[in-house]
Parts: sequence; C-alpha cells; structure tokens
Amino acid sequence: MSAASVSERTTTRGRRIGTWFVIALVLLLVGAAGAAISSLSEWSQRGVLDPESAGPQGTRAVVEILREQGVDVRVARSRDDAAELLAAGAATLVLPDAPALSDAALEALADEAADVVLIEPRSRTLSMFLADAAPGGVADGDAVAPACALPAAERAGAITPGVLYLAGDAATACYPIDDAHALLVTADGDASRSAVDGRSIMTNENLAAEGNAALSLALLGQNPVAVWYVPNVADSDLAPGDLSLGELTPPWVSPVIVLLLAAGVAAAIWQGRRFGPLVAERLPVTVRAAETTQGRARLYAQTRDRTHALDELRIAALRRLARALGLGPAASAAEIADAAALRTGTDRGVARGILIDDLPGTDERFVAVAASLRDLEEAVHAAVRPERNTP
Repeated sequence: MSAASVSERTTTRGRRIGTWFVIALVLLLVGAAGAAISSLSEWSQRGVLDPESAGPQGTRAVVEILREQGVDVRVARSRDDAAELLAAGAATLVLPDAPALSDAALEALADEAADVVLIEPRSRTLSMFLADAAPGGVADGDAVAPACALPAAERAGAITPGVLYLAGDAATACYPIDDAHALLVTADGDASRSAVDGRSIMTNENLAAEGNAALSLALLGQNPVAVWYVPNVADSDLAPGDLSLGELTPPWVSPVIVLLLAAGVAAAIWQGRRFGPLVAERLPVTVRAAETTQGRARLYAQTRDRTHALDELRIAALRRLARALGLGPAASAAEIADAAALRTGTDRGVARGILIDDLPGTDERFVAVAASLRDLEEAVHAAVRPERNTP
C-alpha cells in the first residue's frame, strides 16, 4: 500500500470524525438555546388558584392588591410552614381543597387561624367548617345581588358566581339563586368561616368583573396577615387504604411460585437438547440421487403413506408419458391418460384408474397399481416406437 493511499484514507477518516463532532456540537447548541428561550419565556402559572401565578386561573392579582392595602399575604407551600405562620398571630387562613389531608389535619390548621376562607369548598370541608352546608349546583353566569345583611357583601354589591352551596341553619347566606347561595359565612365568637367559589371571583381573569374584587378583598383582608396555604402531596397524613398484591395473597403463594419456577428451569435443562461438538465436513458434499429416493421411500413406508408414494410414481409416469405422446407441458393428467388409452387401445376408464383414480388401500393393492403403471408406460412406448420392439 502506497504512502499516498494511506494519507488519503487517514484524511477521509478524519473528515468523518470531524463531521460527526460538528453535528453533535450543533445539537448541543440548539438544545441549550431552546432551554434558555424556554426558561426566559416560561409562563409563571403554577396552577389553579395559585397565589404566585399570573395566568388566567391564578390569583396573583388579588394577592398584590391585598399587599398594596397593607395586608401581609404569606404563601405557605407546606403544612408545617402554614401552621408556623398561623401560630405567630391573628391571621386569615386561605384554604383551597386539600384532599391529601385528613380531617384532623385540616381542623388543626383552622384552629390556629382567626378566620378561615374556603376558596374551593368540597362536601367534606363544607360539612366540617359550616354545619349542614352542602354543594348546591352551578350558577348560569349572570350577576347576582347579595340579598343579605352581611356588610362585606353589601359593600361589594353584585358578583358573578360560579359554584353554589346549600346553607345550613347557622350560616349567613348571600347571593341567592333558587335555594342555593354563592357565599356562606358562619361566626363563632370572633372567628368566622366563609365558603366561596374562588375560581369564579378571585382568579386573575374574573377579578375585575362586577364586585368580585371588592368581595375578595373583604373576605381575605379581615386580619393584618393572610396565610395562603397551597396543598402539597408530601403533607399527606392519610394512611394508604388500598392493600398491595403481596398483602392480599396468602404467605405460601410466594414460595410456591419460586418452587414452580425452579422446577420449570430444571425440567428445561433436563429435557433440553444437548448439542455435541461441531463436526468438520469437507465441502461441497455430493449426495447421490438414489440415496435421496431411498430416504423418501423409507419415510413413506414408515408412515404407511401409500397415497403420497403412489402420487410420486404417477407424477413421474405422467411426465414421461406426456413426452412420449408429444403432449405439451400444459396437458392435464386426464388428457394424458386419454391419449395413452387411445394409443395403446386400452379402455379409457382403466387408464384413468391406473394414472389417476385408483387408491392403494393395502400394500398389495399399492404393488398392483405400481405394476399396472409400469405396464401401461411400457405399452405406450411400444405403441409410439414399434421399431424398437422388432428383433
């Protein structure tokens, strides 16, 4: 190999490596640029009713307005932080739905608060904090007047409610629609418990409608401090209610499964084929045609498949008869049989029986049909070329 060819091969290989390196570098740069653009343009919405979300379903607007009016709004993203902030002094607890907390955990948080505002009430929290209250449907989207003696609702005026609630005997109910109301408030001494659909009046997209902002500020700004609790799954104190598969099965199932697996592996090893060492054989290998014929004949004899064996004899005989009679390759078995009968003067039904129809039910019958087949073929050859039969 010349030095020039070696140099050319090295150069080609270097170009390939350089090309792949450039492609990888470009992909890394594109990924880094995409991540940077995504982080710069990331929407600050964290979730529905999140106090730090500027998205349509967030509540950052009402939080900023409360702070401008002197209310210290503190966001707690864990139950421990919320409890610590509430224990520091009189505060309003803003409580969304918290399905991961038990009743005891919710009551413990509420006991530390001066006032509680349920902004996403469910059946459980309604029955816990407002006796005999329950969900009562959804409003049709029209503005509704307060129609109650609650000062905060009277100052706010009409709002556009969403979810409605059925009031208990001890609750002050405002904004009625049929038998349900959009705002429920109960008082226990200096403490109050309120329930309102925060999604319909406190979110950024709905705050400016009607008296939504005024009512939100009145409910959330009752104390100098408002603790907005954002539920966290890690805060859950609920015991798992669903048993695992291992807990549901009897203790003897696992050992039995292991034993069955071990038995299956042992049986596979026991019954598996053991291949010996490879045998070197000189190639190409020549196999005589007689050996193949004898092998197939032994298989037919071993399985007593007389029909297939006779079919092999008939197919070969029909091919030879077609050539002898001058018939084309497209000639059917019936046409060959008729031509053989015509040339030899044999009955056509007998010829067809020999070449097509007769079935060898026994070994003796098989031998007889095979002999008739040979005799018919010899008769055709004798009729086609009579000169070969003359002495």
